[in-house]
Parts: sequence; structure tokens; C-alpha cells
Amino acid sequence: MTKNDAHWPHPTADELLDAVGPAFGKLRRTSLLDVEHPISAKDLSRTLVLNLVLEHTRDSEAEVTVGAIAELLAVDPSVASRMVTDNIKAGYLLRTASQHDGRRTVLHLSPRGAQLMARFRRHQRSAFEYITADWAETERLEFARLMLKYVDSLDHLKERRRDAD
Repeated sequence: MTKNDAHWPHPTADELLDAVGPAFGKLRRTSLLDVEHPISAKDLSRTLVLNLVLEHTRDSEAEVTVGAIAELLAVDPSVASRMVTDNIKAGYLLRTASQHDGRRTVLHLSPRGAQLMARFRRHQRSAFEYITADWAETERLEFARLMLKYVDSLDHLKERRRDAD
């Protein structure tokens, strides 16, 4: 058996932890699996921005700008601007005047963008179910719970760093 074998008998803690990074690198490829609700590679990259807009506008008072997208993706503002413009041209995002400051432009999902994100969520779930089809239901749910805990921990670390600055 190899390290890549899911049934590798007795890896050490270091071997397991060293394997996490490469495993995360492979996760993005699951979005391209040929399962229900396919998403094109181009739309897959667009969902990076759309996810952020969706996530940060759940609170009705929250507003997302191109600058916020740049900060959240840790990219240069010009890169974020091109990504946002691409989503606008594709019909997935709308620019509107801020309700708090009319000089600012904020981003919202268009109805078409909301449809893409709903399809993307269905695709992600289909991919998860396909990949874990031979897992016990308790393992699937535990993995999902731990993945969400991991992401929440990452968000908390970012918040603490922001507060410290």
C-alpha cells in the first residue's frame, strides 16, 4: 500500500500532517468531476468572487466593493477589478450605488448569478456524495462537520489578525 491509499495502515502523525497540503491541492479538482450539475472551468473560477459576494451580503446591511474582494482574495485591486468585470460581463454580478454612501459602488449577485451559485452548490454536493459514496454515513457527516470547523477556525484567525492590526 502507498501513502496515497486511503487504507494505508499506520501512518505516523507527521506523515498524516505532511499529506494534508497536497490533499488540499487536489480538492479544487473535485469541482471539475463529471457529476450532476456540471460547471465550466471558467464559471468555476467566477464562483470565487460570487461566493464572497454571497457570503458577505447575507447581512442585509453589508456591502461588498471591488476593494473588499481584493482584500478577501489577497490579490491586487487590479486583479480583483478584472475578476469582478468578468462576472459583470457574464451577467452574474451587478454594480449598484451604496445605500450608505452614494459615491461608492457595491456588488450584488444578479438573478443569473444566484442561479449559478445554486447550481454550483448542487454540483459540490453531488461531487461530495460521489467521492464519499462508499463511506459510512457517520464518516461522511463527521468529515463535513470537521471541514466546516476547519473553515470557521480559518475565519476566526483572519478576524483576530485584522483586530490586531
